[in-house]
Amino acid sequence: MVSPSVLALLVWMAVPLAMTIYFSLIRYNLLYPGDNEFVGLENFYYFLTDEGFVAGAFNTLWLVLSVLAISVVAGVLIAVLVDTPFFGRGIVRVMLISPFFIMPTVSALVWKNLLLHPVSGVLAAVWRFFGATPIDWFTDYPLQAIILIVSWQWIPFAVLILMTAMQSLDQEQKDAARLDGAGPIAIFWHITLPHLARPIAVVIMIETIFLLSIFAEIFTTTGGGPGYETTNLAFLIYSQALLQFDVGMASAGGLIAVVIANIAAFMLVRMIGKNLTDKA
Repeated sequence: MVSPSVLALLVWMAVPLAMTIYFSLIRYNLLYPGDNEFVGLENFYYFLTDEGFVAGAFNTLWLVLSVLAISVVAGVLIAVLVDTPFFGRGIVRVMLISPFFIMPTVSALVWKNLLLHPVSGVLAAVWRFFGATPIDWFTDYPLQAIILIVSWQWIPFAVLILMTAMQSLDQEQKDAARLDGAGPIAIFWHITLPHLARPIAVVIMIETIFLLSIFAEIFTTTGGGPGYETTNLAFLIYSQALLQFDVGMASAGGLIAVVIANIAAFMLVRMIGKNLTDKA
């Protein structure tokens, strides 16, 4: 009964992959449509030796690790804070989750023009209020600005998962720990944090998959610059295909990115699987 849908899914996945492999093995430049000779692994060689590849790979790694660290730490702290009953907790929870549902392009434009703008931005006004010189984030600290924007988008996801996991925490265990003289830090370290181990692993796995392909925030704010300072692998592939019109090299870069993503996914699955086995 499910064979037609499985077949459709395989075709949906296999055809683009096959075309990408085909284009990666030929010289296919949109500026020279008639020159489509077979070049073997030449496109892979030129992509790997391109000056933007090392910078793109480093920026991708740094972006993923930084956003993961910020979103997980902030997500855990916020989830623990809003787990305590207080007036208006429902409204606060909705407001905490709402940034996750904003489109990346809209979010990037808001941060670029309303918050981080060196002349009319909110942070610039705060800087001037305290007598300091406003920072031109996208010129002086472009990658940090991208990390800030992406973290703001993904913290709500971590909060949502971890906040839901907090609902299953045994309150009697915490009450017993308090009776034994345990303070808030000890309860958090020995009870709350171990309880959140599995949700944190899930957050890391899902966020990593999406963070490897961050594009809209970079395209909208910095365009990969200055130079290659904010160019990740996804933006580098875009620039090869649609700015330099070299579809062959871009296809090779796409396959390399797929291999890197699969290696990362394999390592994460092994780590998470070990985590779940140990906890079980």
